[in-house]
Amino acid sequence: MLSAFPLFPQSASTVADRVDALYFYLVAVTLFFTVLIFGLIFYFALKYRRRSEEERPRAIHGSLGLEIFWSAVPLALSMVMFFWGASLYFDLTRPPRDTLDISVVGKQWMWKIQHPDGRREINELHIPVNTAVKLTLTSEDVIHSFYIPAFRVKMDVLPGGYQTLWFEANQTGEYHLFCAEYCGTWHSSMIGRVVVMDPVEYATWLSGGPPPESMEAAGERLFERMQCHTCHPPGPGRRGPSLVGLFGSPVALQTGETLVADETYLRESILNSRARIVAGYPPIMPVFQGQLTEEQVLELIAFIKSLSEETETRP
Repeated sequence: MLSAFPLFPQSASTVADRVDALYFYLVAVTLFFTVLIFGLIFYFALKYRRRSEEERPRAIHGSLGLEIFWSAVPLALSMVMFFWGASLYFDLTRPPRDTLDISVVGKQWMWKIQHPDGRREINELHIPVNTAVKLTLTSEDVIHSFYIPAFRVKMDVLPGGYQTLWFEANQTGEYHLFCAEYCGTWHSSMIGRVVVMDPVEYATWLSGGPPPESMEAAGERLFERMQCHTCHPPGPGRRGPSLVGLFGSPVALQTGETLVADETYLRESILNSRARIVAGYPPIMPVFQGQLTEEQVLELIAFIKSLSEETETRP
């Protein structure tokens, strides 16, 4: 019913109704207190107006019960807002374990999308219905914002790092995709569509045309072409740390810090290897900033992530 009204886009994801419920609660509380406060102001202004120059108002000494009441009620309402909003936030920022991982690169003025099997799209995103989808987003130039109103999800996409966004569409169809951050002259043309398909139709769509090279395979080929295997081979005697099992594992740095090797760490280590030097290894890795595109970095990361799942090291 609400989708027929322009202010309310269609609800087409598992979290959309929860986001709408919180929104309507906030609107209802705001409207209630707006009407109540202005109504009381007008009422008291008329009831207690000064009717003559000689009239002196009766002194009011206050009420402890009233003070407690108008402090406790806003506190309770604000705590509902806080815990409701925090619960929804945690669910929106913590993707489930089994997700369809898709890479998205924002660029003036388009969205470049790549599926795990290597299939690429421009300003279109095809996904299966009732499947959790996790997007790894980055920008090649300026700040963008990935926004799908029907799913009630939006994420600012910043250059120089990765942001993640996940959702699960529960209705098939086509939905609008926008850039919600002004990003230049043709910002208004940075639009696209999300096509939610039945899983069988999605599999058919993926298999259409010549089979593309998967991100993992493309990353392995690039790994060899950039001569990365000369410093990161499996086994002893290597000049750089082993990459097998690296993703998701703790890494000890020369500074004494320890961090987890996630996508952001891998990206920084590829593009600016001197930023965080692994303990026990010399800073001899070249800097690849400006030599690799964001798509190539994502492919290298996909290859490194695949090594953590292997039971045998690669030659």
